[in-house]
Amino acid sequence: MPRLLGLLVAAWAVFTAAAQAETYPSRPITLIVPFGAGSGTDMISRVVGQHLSTALKQQVVVEDRPGANGAIAAAYVARSAPDGYTLLMSTNSPHSAAPFLTKNVPYDPVKDFAPLSRVGSFTLMLVVNPEIPANSVAELIAYAKANPGKLTFASGNTSGIVAGETLKHWAGIDILHVPYKSVPPALNDVLGGRVSMMFTDLTAGLPHIQAGKLRGLGVTRLARSALFPSVPTLDEAGVRGFEMDSWAGLFAPASTPPEIVNQLNAEVRRIIDNPEVKKSIAAMGFEAFSSTPEEFGEFVRVQLGKWGKMIKDAGIQPE
Repeated sequence: MPRLLGLLVAAWAVFTAAAQAETYPSRPITLIVPFGAGSGTDMISRVVGQHLSTALKQQVVVEDRPGANGAIAAAYVARSAPDGYTLLMSTNSPHSAAPFLTKNVPYDPVKDFAPLSRVGSFTLMLVVNPEIPANSVAELIAYAKANPGKLTFASGNTSGIVAGETLKHWAGIDILHVPYKSVPPALNDVLGGRVSMMFTDLTAGLPHIQAGKLRGLGVTRLARSALFPSVPTLDEAGVRGFEMDSWAGLFAPASTPPEIVNQLNAEVRRIIDNPEVKKSIAAMGFEAFSSTPEEFGEFVRVQLGKWGKMIKDAGIQPE
């Protein structure tokens, strides 16, 4: 009898999962974002969410849950029902860096999530308030050395933290870190001159750079940005080997039925690989591309090792 009962339970679970996948989605989907309104991740999520709503014929509600370098949002999704109705637009902040910046994150970045697809990468740029007398990375470092403790750098995510601390460590300069929960308030204080500089993704910083309210000194990739080819890379500017991929991708909670994972992956890939969508997102400073769930899962594991090394090399201690 116990064996028969177990077989019946297992059969019912398979039947339920199959039925769920056949009718999915039958109600609105919530897309959780780990940063605030106006951040690059929020902006990209709203573009993807709008197209996903059309494709699935169900409303996709974008919900911002900023805080703790994205860990609050990630923990929320990790604890959500694995039914495809709560998704996470994650980035390297909660999935690559937070496990090394925080002693006890309340989730496992690999085991607690089902990868759906990569969405793309942000272009990260070092920007300064125009009042700072520096038109290049070399001039900024020289000014910082001549004025120890005078300059400050803001961060609105882990990319900003690690990039700023890496520059500080590599150049041997004394600049104070000022952390924020999200990029927009950090940018506001750099724009207002209350903070000297920051590493920001172009999705949020591009309008201010184009308006001349911020000065771009360098990008964090080894190749120059097609949007700003005149701005050198940090590697070119003398910070040899400086490379940081600030990525974004979609996850569901672990144990989400494979039928739902495959359905979401197919729809997201159709959206991200659409030339018109790529073009519109590129204008926001974001390079869009997709992947299979398996490719994305392997990427996450590789990025954990890479970010762990970067954080250790920058001398950052977990809090």
